[in-house]
Amino acid sequence: MIFSKVGEKDVSRAIVKRFSEELLDVVECEVVIVGSGPSGLLAGYELARKKVKTLVIEKNNYLGGGFWGGGYFMNFATFRKPSEKILDELGIKYEKYNDNLFVTSAPYACSKLITKTCEAGAKILSLTKVEDVILKKNKVCGVVINFSAIDFLPKPIACLDPIAIESEITIDATGHDAEVIAHLVKRGLITISGYGAMWVEKSEDALVEKTGEVFPGLIATGMAVSTVHGLPRMGPTFGAMLMSGRKAAEVAYEKLRK
Repeated sequence: MIFSKVGEKDVSRAIVKRFSEELLDVVECEVVIVGSGPSGLLAGYELARKKVKTLVIEKNNYLGGGFWGGGYFMNFATFRKPSEKILDELGIKYEKYNDNLFVTSAPYACSKLITKTCEAGAKILSLTKVEDVILKKNKVCGVVINFSAIDFLPKPIACLDPIAIESEITIDATGHDAEVIAHLVKRGLITISGYGAMWVEKSEDALVEKTGEVFPGLIATGMAVSTVHGLPRMGPTFGAMLMSGRKAAEVAYEKLRK
């Protein structure tokens, strides 16, 4: 016999016990990040390594968002100077395409970033959708969550109440859809412009510059910033995603420490 004796009940109990312990722990966090694309993961990495209690929520059963795929099913990602410095910090190897542009395998870079974020101490809750926000005294104080697959169930079965995660700061890293911000838009609390057509050179600078708080308790990062402010899209170049995630973490950390 190669493996030690373990029954099916032991496997089930181990999973249920650890998941339950972690869920109970994260129902109250300092920062909740919705979306696990490059900006959300980088923000999670930066905050967790500063010992901020951080939860990353992802609606899919995989992490990384669009970071895995590159562009047009060609799974390589580009990074404009000076964003390669973040790749250096994360230990992600890359090739120099020219003096201003670097390229690396998207699955490799994404998996390294996921690993770094988890090793830093950020907790992950996947296959989880955000149904709403918690609003108290005109401030976002967390998110309302449910099982993502509920959207695919027949309506009579899908009438399942959600649960809530309280946080001091929430970061919307859900990309073009800006899913957390959308709940405030529906209530008429903020207005957004929607993202514009592609213009790489303008979009990346503007996105990093505009990353920040869009409503008390709510920070936008990544392409959610473009949707809020009407910035151009950028396609499969990811330097601004990383730098926006870092800036979002810096803004959150500063607000937590006030």
